[in-house]
Amino acid sequence: MVAVFAFFAAAGGQQFVSAAGFSSWLNIASEVGIIALPVGLLMIAGELDISVGAVIPASSLAVAIVSGYYHYPDLVGIVAGLGVGLVVGFVNGYLVTRTSIPSLIITIGTMFGVMGLTLGLTVMIAGSTGVTLVPGPVAKAILGQYVGGMFQVTILWWGLFCAVLYYLLHVSPIGNWIFALGGDRVSARNAGIPTSGLTMGLYMLSGFASAFVGVSEVLVYQSAQVLAGQSFIFNSIMCVVIGGVLLTGGFGSIVGIVFGTITFAVVNQGIYFTSITPDAGSIIIGALLLLAVLTNDTFRQMALRYSSSASRKSKQ
Repeated sequence: MVAVFAFFAAAGGQQFVSAAGFSSWLNIASEVGIIALPVGLLMIAGELDISVGAVIPASSLAVAIVSGYYHYPDLVGIVAGLGVGLVVGFVNGYLVTRTSIPSLIITIGTMFGVMGLTLGLTVMIAGSTGVTLVPGPVAKAILGQYVGGMFQVTILWWGLFCAVLYYLLHVSPIGNWIFALGGDRVSARNAGIPTSGLTMGLYMLSGFASAFVGVSEVLVYQSAQVLAGQSFIFNSIMCVVIGGVLLTGGFGSIVGIVFGTITFAVVNQGIYFTSITPDAGSIIIGALLLLAVLTNDTFRQMALRYSSSASRKSKQ
């Protein structure tokens, strides 16, 4: 993260390290970061969630239709939008825990199902693939305003998500359950950990976080589109992997996910402050992803060897 930031600070000049430069990547980091945190928890638990890209437009359109098209209070629309995410998360968790189908396949299926329902219902109700919304001042201030005219208020919410999930994973007993779930589900169940309930809770948390981003987006941009949110599917996974979470489960941290998110956002936006062609941004991110995986795995093996060596010495 430090190396990437230093590179773009040198290549982007004063404009990149100005308030406008910081806002450009912090705004991106806050949105993808809110989603990456619970996705990271799921990956630590040995699961995947691909449906996040469908929940974002579904929740945005739920708010826009309820409060923009039907003119219900903003609070009702926000609750409806967040409810969409919780329902999708519940369905994902229920199917994962009640079947032997891999979570990747299940969440791909729910993703396409939600996308189809979102498109069909939006066209049937509103007659188009987009719906506008003019939020009230309270809803706009809480979820949709720009602080100082540049920084989305979502950045503050991202900080809150980080603090809560850091406590959940690294302080509370539930964190040990999540690590155990990713290490060996059968052993975790035999140890008395409520694996099914924990899995459903993590999927509902992922759905809620995705819906939260969808709700904030419609309040910021005052419109919702059926095809929005697709980039979040792989962007969130990239942030998590760059942050050191293993795809095989059982290893990772909230701090790592945050660092991975910042690294991704700096590359994603920093490229526009340099003379490098924007087309190279994807190449840099892809190379960074591979480098991060190789580096993280190397450091993990070194840490495990050091831990084993220290343990043997203490016993002697």
